[in-house]
Amino acid sequence: MMGFAVIVGAFIVTAGAFSSSFDVLFRLALGFLTSFTLAGASMAINDYWDRDIDKINEPRRPIPSGVVSPNGSLVLAAILTLIGLTAAVRTNLSCLVVATLSWVVSVAYTTRGKRTGLPGNLLVSLCIAIPFIYGSYVIKGELEPPALIFAALAFLSTTGREVTKGIVDVQGDNTKNIKTMAISHGERTAAYVASTFYILASCLSVLPIYLRLVSFWFVPFVLLADSGFVTASVLLIRDHSRENAKRIKSLALVSMIFGLLAFITGAIIK
Repeated sequence: MMGFAVIVGAFIVTAGAFSSSFDVLFRLALGFLTSFTLAGASMAINDYWDRDIDKINEPRRPIPSGVVSPNGSLVLAAILTLIGLTAAVRTNLSCLVVATLSWVVSVAYTTRGKRTGLPGNLLVSLCIAIPFIYGSYVIKGELEPPALIFAALAFLSTTGREVTKGIVDVQGDNTKNIKTMAISHGERTAAYVASTFYILASCLSVLPIYLRLVSFWFVPFVLLADSGFVTASVLLIRDHSRENAKRIKSLALVSMIFGLLAFITGAIIK
């Protein structure tokens, strides 16, 4: 998803009409590779840092289940980071700066920001939103306004899912004094906050259509995404138990995938 977000960002800022020369295709491939590998690196670092919490919350994950050693996770993170930043260097200087910033933000979240609750959730959302912006730098060498709209959509929906995830992880997060919204203000408040972000994302999804940044083919997939977010909001407010929040977290991810498909089809198919 992170790799494709870069390509979507590139298509959006060019209205899908950029050159298919080898140079452009090569830069797109480098952009995909950078986003893909740095996202993988951040996840590996997160798994290392959360290995004790995951013994409680997610015992089937690679480290607590024994499939991967803690040191092995760090080695993988280092290799992926090296590949990602090397690909960014080969693209352009602006891409290197943005890629490095993204990596710093993801590590800051894992090591410090996670314990801050909502501010930490916003850091995660920023990391998810950056690939759309990165696509603009890959193609244009600068930030174009249309990329910001799609970045904002990703930011809002991800924040909703991260707050929902806090409801799921209350038991393990309590052991590490992680002040998520659910722990600091209760599951009910967290459910309302998450639902607010889902609804805001749904409302903002109309803007690309209004501004004619996408084709008709954006509509079917974005309707599926918005339906998922609205359903998630209603169900989460009705029942903010850990079990239901876990289902809502999965529903939100599916909705985000449909949202990405909407971006892709709306930008590419004219």
